[in-house]
Amino acid sequence: MSDKFSELTFEQIKIGQTEKFHVTITESLVNDFAKISGDYSPIHMDINYAQSTKFNGRVVHGMLLASFLSRMVGMYLPGKHALYASQTLEFHNPCFIDDEITISSTIVDKSESTKIIKINSEILNNKNEILLNGVGKIIIRDD
Repeated sequence: MSDKFSELTFEQIKIGQTEKFHVTITESLVNDFAKISGDYSPIHMDINYAQSTKFNGRVVHGMLLASFLSRMVGMYLPGKHALYASQTLEFHNPCFIDDEITISSTIVDKSESTKIIKINSEILNNKNEILLNGVGKIIIRDD
């Protein structure tokens, strides 16, 4: 994992600007997220239980997926000067361990008066199915 981040200023940010990155969801990521969040629901953690459900396997925490939006905002689009104001989320399809996901975000609005940008984000699996999407409002600091 790189610790390099974008340093876009408000003036440099353009509507339509897009960034994306890929992540492979590992069992270790899921286990670590359970430890951090305290969510040990059997649908996420118990293979025997999860295989007895309609999903036929462990479902990755939706909020683990959503946490990658924080990486997007803090590291790539816009990066250093960002501060989250809000984020909507809609979950569409389950994610499973070993799925390769693509996180992509696009700037869709920019307010000169408030220095807030809106970012549409979505996460897709390797079958090109939408796992989640949402809109973030990001304050661009000038420090």
